Amino acid sequence: MSEEQNFVEIYDENGQVVKCEVFDIIDFEGKTYTLLLPQDEDEIGDSAEVIVMEYIEEGDDCYFQNIDDEEEFKRVCEYIESLEEEGE
Repeated sequence: MSEEQNFVEIYDENGQVVKCEVFDIIDFEGKTYTLLLPQDEDEIGDSAEVIVMEYIEEGDDCYFQNIDDEEEFKRVCEYIESLEEEGE
């Protein structure tokens, strides 16, 4: 993904397209993850949820994948929270 590409579109659980801002990309335990901020008018504000997905590059292509393993997801979220605490 290029530096100029700040927005992506993903599909939610209902198959609807959601435009998201790429907030951050992090490396953790040998994988790359991305933090996405939905740009839906209903979700912008203090209550907006951050979407955490695995970020995968294959050649010139890149895509986002759900984290299906609950333990992996928990570890990634704890790592992200520790980064936030360090930044305070």
